[in-house]
Amino acid sequence: MPTPTQHKSQNREQDVLLEAKDIRVSFGGHTVLSGVSVGVRAGEIVTLIGPNGAGKTSLVKVMLGLLVPQSGTVNRKPDLSIGYMPQRLQIDASLPMTVRRFLQLGTQPGQGKTLKALEEVHADHIANSPMQSISGGEMQRVMLARALLREPDLLVLDEPVQGVDITGQAELYKLINAIRKDRNIGVLMVSHDLHVVMAQTDHVVCLNQHVCCAGHPQAVSRHPEFVALFGEDVASTLAVYAHQHDHHHDLDGHVVGDGCSDDCQHDDDHKKGHDHG
Repeated sequence: MPTPTQHKSQNREQDVLLEAKDIRVSFGGHTVLSGVSVGVRAGEIVTLIGPNGAGKTSLVKVMLGLLVPQSGTVNRKPDLSIGYMPQRLQIDASLPMTVRRFLQLGTQPGQGKTLKALEEVHADHIANSPMQSISGGEMQRVMLARALLREPDLLVLDEPVQGVDITGQAELYKLINAIRKDRNIGVLMVSHDLHVVMAQTDHVVCLNQHVCCAGHPQAVSRHPEFVALFGEDVASTLAVYAHQHDHHHDLDGHVVGDGCSDDCQHDDDHKKGHDHG
């Protein structure tokens, strides 16, 4: 008979939505990714961070099936539905199109479903506005609404706060976190906005062609390779941001409850983090 620990392990394996194992990608003899493994589970936010050219977008493309790696495997939950939000979208300024019409392109979700998606991202007030007239923050919310129209099991967000001011960034990350909780969906996110995103994620994977470090944000912010990439000042500041959670973690960084206060304490073993690979 399986032990409680074995049951827990089996349940976590069943929760895996998308997993890449030992991915290797190279272009023209230049290695972009080497032996990279990462996975996303239901109800979990996983954030890929790293310097420019670290391979973050290439890894996302591999996991979405848009790029074939030289080696490694990608496993998806059967019938997995993915909502994708690209890094940027250019719309011809001369093309007359409202936000509502944009959301219906290629999907035809119906008026009620379109408005419901806009309401979920707090953008229903711009439903009839021309796409060319909305702000950067509003554009990102519209793109998020479009991804949600697919009723996804997994959201894949490539730099979701592109073109958004610092206040708007914090609000957008809070919104993504709320959507994750309400829908119990997985979120795979690429971000450069370390200070804000580290407080709104469960698991961080720091890339620089390989996995430098991975685990709970607080553990990653103290890792020597992270400090070497981003500097001591950034790392010490992020340790504060990463600790502002409204839930508890177990030693692997997995959410096990809520109600964590500002002065809650983590065991030193928490620093070990958890690698999905």
